[in-house]
This record gives sequence, structure tokens and C-alpha cells, in this order.
Amino acid sequence: MERIMIVDMLNMYYRAYIVDPSLSSNGQPIGGIKGSLKILQKLCREVKPSKVYICWDGREGSSKRRKTIKEYKEGRKPIRLNRGIRNLSEEQELQNKIWQQLRLAEYINNMPVSQIMIDYTEADDVIAALCNFHKEDNKVIVSSDKDFFQLLDDTTVLYRPVQKEVMNKNRVTDKFLIHPSNFALARAIAGDKSDNLPGVGGAGLKTIAKKFPDMCGEETYTIKRLLSDCEKVENKLKIHNAIIEKKELIEKNYKIMQLYTPSISTATSAIIKEHIKNYPKQFAKTNIRKMMIEDGFGEMNWGDLFSSLNKIHRG
Repeated sequence: MERIMIVDMLNMYYRAYIVDPSLSSNGQPIGGIKGSLKILQKLCREVKPSKVYICWDGREGSSKRRKTIKEYKEGRKPIRLNRGIRNLSEEQELQNKIWQQLRLAEYINNMPVSQIMIDYTEADDVIAALCNFHKEDNKVIVSSDKDFFQLLDDTTVLYRPVQKEVMNKNRVTDKFLIHPSNFALARAIAGDKSDNLPGVGGAGLKTIAKKFPDMCGEETYTIKRLLSDCEKVENKLKIHNAIIEKKELIEKNYKIMQLYTPSISTATSAIIKEHIKNYPKQFAKTNIRKMMIEDGFGEMNWGDLFSSLNKIHRG
């Protein structure tokens, strides 16, 4: 049985880009690169994975879901650099952000790590597919995104770097009184402001768990059953009427949010399987060190990162 680490890389990169104030020797912001590699070093040291998958949103990754709800992910504020850095114009900052992301991908290409980015596919779906294909292996998903609660089972946990917590299926169930197998439906009812998905008014996760206690069980609680239970209530509360009234919204939200059946084509599934089959074993440590010097990283001990990658390299 392998120990698989699956990283929601854009989620991690943006965190580093915003928080890490590191500058190169010529004064260019490099916190997105350096911060991401520091997090990766910490993760490899603590998780001790036998394989690592780095997953990025592909070009036009959100387009499929926008066909269901066109407002999906609209209105998001632009990601800005660490507030302490004010020597770049808005255009220069945008160019730097793009350069850092591409440069980070270049670093990762020199590691014994599988980096996956597929056009018209979100990282969420790639991560869900990898979990399905590695069903019997122990898996650690790395992301701050609650969407991944639904994927947690006996062999899958979620490490949330920002919250500094590890969530498994029992912790999710205990904390929210909603089982991972029903978390996508609960979120479909509640909505998700970060993705610009409105929910049923007044229906937060606590209220949903209280009014629909069967969601705490492992058995899948379907939309059909949800509506039936609301219809059966004699003295309906506001939430029961609202759910019946917002049936179409809940169905659309669920279609977008659920990861139990990833939203990928047969061709995309084949690409992901190819990444698993042909897992890269190269480790160009000299290239990485050379890049660090070129980018003006300065003094820092990367021994733990190189040691972890060397173990993966040797297999």
C-alpha cells in the first residue's frame, strides 16, 4: 500500500504568494515560489509520501461548471501581493504573479513528482479522480478548500495548511454532524460565497444538520429524499418551504459541487491514468539548486526537501 500526497497547488501557491514577503537579490518578489517550496518541504517531511501529485486548474478549467451556472466563480477579487511590497505597478504585479507560477512549475518539473494540468478541467476533479484511481492506497489531500471534505473515507484525509488541521471522515462528522458522503448536498443547500453560488436563505450547515439529522449517517442522503422529507413535515418551517421552492438551485449547486463522480471526460480520465502509470522518477537536484541561485533565494536549508525527494526518487 502506497502513501499518496495530492496537492491542490493553486490553493497553496496563492497562499504563499500573498503571505511570503521574500524578495530576490535584485528586489523581485519571489514569495510565491519560495513559500510554496517551503510548504512542500514541510509536507514531505511530515507526510513522508511515496508519491506526490501536484494538481493545477487547467486552461478554462471552470468552463464546464459555468455551463450549469454562468455566475460560477465570478466577482472574485484579484490575488494581490504581500501588502508590504509596494514597488510594483498593477501590471508589473500581474506579470510577476504569472512568472512566479510558471517558474514554480519549472522547479517541480525537476522533481520526482507528477504535475497535472489539463485543459478545461479543474484541479478539484483531477484530485477526486486520483483518489478514485488510488482507492486502496492511503491518501493525504493538501488544500484549505472545504469541498474536499466529501472525499474523506477510511483511506483519505485532508490536511488544511491555513487552518493547520488534519481532517478525516470522523472529525468532519463530529464537527459538522454531517457525514462526508452527504457533505456535497449540505453545501449545495447552504451555497458557497467564495464560488459565487447562492444557497437557500437561512440554511447554514448547523441548521441543515439540525433539521436533517440523517445526513450524519454514512448512507447517501439524496436530493429526492431531502424533498420528500420536507414535503412530509406537517408544520413546515421556513427552511422546509425554502428547500422545496429552491429545488432547481440545489440541483444545480450539487451538480457543480459534488466530486463523488468527477466532472471529467473519458479522454481526461485516460490522461490522469497515464500520469499514474508513467509516474516520473527523475530528480534533477543540480538544476533545482542552479535555479535557486539564479532566482536569488539567499541562504536557507533545503536539506529536508532534497532528502524527501531523494527517497521518492529511489522508490
